[in-house]
Amino acid sequence: MNDLDPEGPGLVVGAENLEFLPSLPDGAFTMIYLDPPFNTGRAQVRATTRSVRAQGDESDPGDRIGFGGRSYTTVKGVLSRYDDAFSDYWEFLEPRLREAWRLLAEDGTLYLHLDYREVHYAKVMLDVLFGRECFLNEIIWAYDFGGRTKKRWPTKHDTILVYVKDPQGYWFDSEEVDREPYMAPGLVTPEKVARGKLPTDVWWHTIVSPTGKEKTGYPTQKPLGLLRRMVAASSRPGDWVLDFFAGSGTLGAAAEQLGRKYVLVDQNPEALEVMRKRLPNAQFR
Repeated sequence: MNDLDPEGPGLVVGAENLEFLPSLPDGAFTMIYLDPPFNTGRAQVRATTRSVRAQGDESDPGDRIGFGGRSYTTVKGVLSRYDDAFSDYWEFLEPRLREAWRLLAEDGTLYLHLDYREVHYAKVMLDVLFGRECFLNEIIWAYDFGGRTKKRWPTKHDTILVYVKDPQGYWFDSEEVDREPYMAPGLVTPEKVARGKLPTDVWWHTIVSPTGKEKTGYPTQKPLGLLRRMVAASSRPGDWVLDFFAGSGTLGAAAEQLGRKYVLVDQNPEALEVMRKRLPNAQFR
């Protein structure tokens, strides 16, 4: 697959994403949203470190001084090991993030949706793959639903890391973003109250209602309002957007509403069946 048809419908592909992604052209997508498995049940092994004697010159200065004024370099071992869905979660995710970088347009933006268990590792990985200067935002999606433990502060948020391909040339249109009510409307003018405020990097948005019309039955479905906000800010009408952990197809639904073209990839038969019902105008492969 070398070309994307600008006149055709959105595309849904049933495939293992790492096998399919190389068929997509470089720089084709203005916005990529990824909601990979969170790997919640992993077993973690403590990281190891060791010190290696450095040369002490410009080519190998080391990062600390030890006994006798000698220079040493600290070498970090394997950060962690996982035995949930993947033998090594980061070995699974890294090549897919590399593909995401390749597929982003020069003015493109990546949104990577994770929870508190993995996001700090992902931040380090994306700093390496994209460059620290390409980090744009850490968005906190806060919600208030579900059970509450009394043994610690209940966990009621996910984190979305936002990286751009070019920190000097990325597309972001704040005028297209939905606005929110002021929390203290008495402190601003009536004109501002009527218009609402631009969202910050903390997004208060409920989860998909278990009994609402938006619910598809897919277990990890994300709210349409979240994806609409990302698509509206980081792409233009007619641009291509991509989600290769497509799940219930929420990115495609947001793209259709906002006049964007989309490619969704998932190998789960349940996800593909949900998307067939939710996106009847899409082309399926």
